[in-house]
Amino acid sequence: MNIKNVQLSAIKAERYIDLANRPKQVRIDHNSNISRMERINDKQAKVEFQYTTSYGPIGIIKLDGSLILEDDKAGKLAEEWTSTRKLPNEIAGNIHTAVMHTCVPMAVGIAKDILLPPPIPLPQVKFGKAPPRKGQVGPEVA
Repeated sequence: MNIKNVQLSAIKAERYIDLANRPKQVRIDHNSNISRMERINDKQAKVEFQYTTSYGPIGIIKLDGSLILEDDKAGKLAEEWTSTRKLPNEIAGNIHTAVMHTCVPMAVGIAKDILLPPPIPLPQVKFGKAPPRKGQVGPEVA
């Protein structure tokens, strides 16, 4: 199975409240779903998707797009999805992973532009002596 040509077709972002009223704790939910799947040929299908980052009452980011699924059974999978709206877990997992890998980095930039918190936790840099770890070796951070 191969996923290629992931592209966005629509971007919608809204911040619902003024920055002064923004709460300290914000729940951020991610969701991706397949909105349409169309057979191109026996080995290719076009998948249209929607990705949403919801900030509850604070705001929302929505991205729409499409990708090409290449698989020996892609045409059959598209026909099956059209009738049942279900895919095998492995195929669905790979599609949703590709959607997240494309959309989450885009949502980070969009969130920054409209002054929403980033939809992923940013790394924290802490200086000082870290407690020793037993049996683990990792990169040094300065």
